[in-house]
Amino acid sequence: MTMINTFDRRDIEARFPELLHRTRWQRFGAPLVIIGTLLYVLYAVWFFNLPKMVHEAHWERFSIYLLQWVSYDVQPQFRVKDNGTIDIRYPRFSVLGDDPKQPAWIKTEADGSYSVDMAGGVHIGRTETVVNAHGTSLTIRTSGTTPVVVGAAPAWVSASADNVQVDLGLSGWLSIDANRVKVVKRFFGWPNFIFDPTSPFFGKSTSEVVSLLTSGERIDPSQSNLSLAFDNFWNNMTWQHGDVWTKLFQTIVMAFLGTLLGAVVGFPLAFLAARNITPNRLLNSVLKRFFDFMRSVDMLIWGLFLTRAFGPGPLSGSGAIFLMEVGSLGKLYAEALENIDNKPREGIRSVGASPIAIQRYGVLPQVMPVFAGQTLYQWESNIRGATIIGAIGAGGIGLKIWEAMRTNDNWQNVAYMVVLLLIVVYVFDMISNKLRSAIVGEKMI
Repeated sequence: MTMINTFDRRDIEARFPELLHRTRWQRFGAPLVIIGTLLYVLYAVWFFNLPKMVHEAHWERFSIYLLQWVSYDVQPQFRVKDNGTIDIRYPRFSVLGDDPKQPAWIKTEADGSYSVDMAGGVHIGRTETVVNAHGTSLTIRTSGTTPVVVGAAPAWVSASADNVQVDLGLSGWLSIDANRVKVVKRFFGWPNFIFDPTSPFFGKSTSEVVSLLTSGERIDPSQSNLSLAFDNFWNNMTWQHGDVWTKLFQTIVMAFLGTLLGAVVGFPLAFLAARNITPNRLLNSVLKRFFDFMRSVDMLIWGLFLTRAFGPGPLSGSGAIFLMEVGSLGKLYAEALENIDNKPREGIRSVGASPIAIQRYGVLPQVMPVFAGQTLYQWESNIRGATIIGAIGAGGIGLKIWEAMRTNDNWQNVAYMVVLLLIVVYVFDMISNKLRSAIVGEKMI
């Protein structure tokens, strides 16, 4: 083993003091950070009472809402008349239309009863309903004044004094009264996405629609079948494609206009706020505090102020984004200006150039790629922000999403608009990356 003498040891200590004489923070810093993080997590658990929240949360609603995003239901009602016959009725605005034909999954038996292709099978008769589900056959008698479950009711059946609820899982559920059986059968998909029940193309197969569009006689003498089909799609009463796409375009315009105006105003103010460009400490400080104020007030708050002042609409949304971006872009621009290399500026000044020429040829070439990248990123981010402020009345697709969510019955429409918004954000993200890459001159992921 190699030994070192005292002089070698002192020489090593002098050259590498940070290794041999570590500070207390270097020795105990990492454990303290870990302990502090654990204590903070425990405090957060206690402060927000997370165990109680987890225990009392309605987790079943999450699966229900998620299922409603990608499915729909048909609700036929089977009523027993006084003469003993069973009548089928559908609620108003059914996805099958106002006067629907009997669907294939409902069969009329020879004795006048009905069989519903649901779960393991549902048979609806005059005096009883038989349900086959979850590996069990259950009979509910409906011949008296109240429905009665024959035998012990399983866990998926809820009985009250005048009603029996039968949960059939993903297939749907049943609501059984003394003289009525309501069937809620669930299907996956978005019904009537192309044509609603009021359209003459509704209920036709794809081949029939194509035939009508290409070579069929005009349904409406005043316009071609293709024009009529587009009009029926655009003005679909269920999905409201025209209104949704118009609101989506409003959201994009709101984000673009607000970001553009914020950049136009923030650009000259940043030159006045940068200490190395404008050597006036008072002006620099005032403008930087102004930027802090403008960006510290959230876009949502600005939107609330403007909707109260100018009323709901895209103008209020654009104004909220503009006010927020004056502070955000002004601060980013000023920081970029303060980090430039002063040598090009000094060289241009040495040849007697004017102050404007100094900024044009000595400063802008250094900061314009940074300005462009920051502005494009803010524009992309503001498309998402415009959706949020739209929910408070600032217009755009955000207001449309909020209206659909308030009904608690249009989750398919919510999913449709969310998918559109995701596509738009993805497309503009790619466009923004391409533009930044072209401006900065580097390949960006």
